[in-house]
Amino acid sequence: MKVLLLSAEVEPFAKTGGLADVAASLPQALRDLGHEVAIMMPGYRRALYAGRPVRETGVRVRVPIAHRSLEGRILVSSLPGCDVPVYLVDYAPYFDRSGIYGAEGVDYPDNCERFVFFQRAALEGIRMLDFQPEILHCNDWQTGLVPVYLDEVYRPLPGSVFRQVGTVVTIHNLAYQGSFWHLDMPLTGFDWSLFTPDRLEAYGRLNFLKAGLVYADQISTVSPTYAREIQALEGGRGLDGLLRARKADLHGIVNGIDVTIWNPAIDPHLTARYTVKTWPAGKAANKTHLQRLAGLPDRPDVPLMAAISRLDPQKGWDLVVDAAAELLRRDLQIVILGTGEPGYERTLQQLAKEHPENLCVFLEFSQPLAHQLEAAADLLLMPSLYEPCGLNQLYSLAYGTVPVVRSTGGLADTVVNATPETLQNHSATGVSFTEPTAKALIRAVDRALELYADSDTWPRLVATGMNTDWTWHRSAEQYVRLYERVRHQRLAEHPA
Repeated sequence: MKVLLLSAEVEPFAKTGGLADVAASLPQALRDLGHEVAIMMPGYRRALYAGRPVRETGVRVRVPIAHRSLEGRILVSSLPGCDVPVYLVDYAPYFDRSGIYGAEGVDYPDNCERFVFFQRAALEGIRMLDFQPEILHCNDWQTGLVPVYLDEVYRPLPGSVFRQVGTVVTIHNLAYQGSFWHLDMPLTGFDWSLFTPDRLEAYGRLNFLKAGLVYADQISTVSPTYAREIQALEGGRGLDGLLRARKADLHGIVNGIDVTIWNPAIDPHLTARYTVKTWPAGKAANKTHLQRLAGLPDRPDVPLMAAISRLDPQKGWDLVVDAAAELLRRDLQIVILGTGEPGYERTLQQLAKEHPENLCVFLEFSQPLAHQLEAAADLLLMPSLYEPCGLNQLYSLAYGTVPVVRSTGGLADTVVNATPETLQNHSATGVSFTEPTAKALIRAVDRALELYADSDTWPRLVATGMNTDWTWHRSAEQYVRLYERVRHQRLAEHPA
């Protein structure tokens, strides 16, 4: 099949979160399965200067924005290490900026028209490019209007190249919906008749993601458990009714990891590389390096727990802060890597000053350091209040770092809790807890420390995690089945 993936972020061109990793890795996995794949994203300043060669396609696109007509161009680059093309929608007034969505923590006030332009330009570009997809795979709110434009504008055109093109919309995080005030509706070019509760309107506002969920042929999200959670009132963020109505078309597919990047056997960031057969020595060497880097005592036998996360309430940092005093009484070293809310940063810095023997905090975003933490740590703490999929727990499993997680979303789908039964049948890969409380978190960490102290059980737990397959190959095969379902739908509705 020919698949075009539309995304606002793609690693290494532009990244604020896990979407960028998915948008870079899934196309490569699909290509490895024999499909023809391309990517389209905005031509942000950082994307054009990301170190990848960028060239002209010669394609110019004219896009209506309200009563204006704006001209952009389509550039092309490629993913590192492969020939998957990355098309860049370039229009300097919208995308030649320091940030992707905003600056200094504040969204750009014209984000609605910026991403209307991107979506219309993408569809206009497809009409003129050599690459003619059968499937448009849209990701998150920034591409939510694409299925609407297809049905309302492009399919009805005489001789339209989009007549049999199908759409998939993937929800990476339902908390972000692209909700704009109603007076932005004219920017889209749609008639006001579409601004209704069964189409583009949600609670009096224009909602990009809702529009995509209404019009898409099929919908996916990034784990089976999250697919169930977002159909409930608590997790649905106001769209639970729509998602329940489309339950038959909603699929949970867990993300994979790129083992050319996240693999302790070849990772260039590590002091010592290792495999499932050599992990004890490899981890020991990496732990010593990290302890010295973090200013912690050289103690090879003390359990080291890492937390690698955005400092945000969603990630469970209130639980961590409430549990910190008790956890720091344990014979345990903790290293935290991340940035986020200033209140969390100040609290963690103060705790590190008070407990220099047990706690180090790196308030930064560093990919090399994230790799080093995964390799050095014995435990990963990930107590998210909700987590659509999560990637750090998958990286940890690959690196022999046992995850301690709250059982929600993708964490529930990827980490098998260590119970007497799962330990006996060798399926356990971590420790999980359910209640979103500091007490439950502390109990889970204590359970992990008990397992760490058991010289027979711990190696089996580590090896089971390292032997688990969370590569993109498995996830890509599930997406292919979903694409095939969409293609059959479209062929049935619009025979050739």
